[in-house]
Amino acid sequence: MRYFALNGTDHRRHAEQDAAICDYIRWRNRRAKPKSAFAAGSKIRHPDYPFKAA
Repeated sequence: MRYFALNGTDHRRHAEQDAAICDYIRWRNRRAKPKSAFAAGSKIRHPDYPFKAA
């Protein structure tokens, strides 16, 4: 979010900064898509992946 809403800006008040952050979140949420094939080919999804618990 820092790169999209705050980078290169000089907000004089917190209200201006809050508005920029809210605008970015609204913009991002409108364009959000559900993950359909999240890590389908990842090695961690295989049953023989070594699980290490501390």
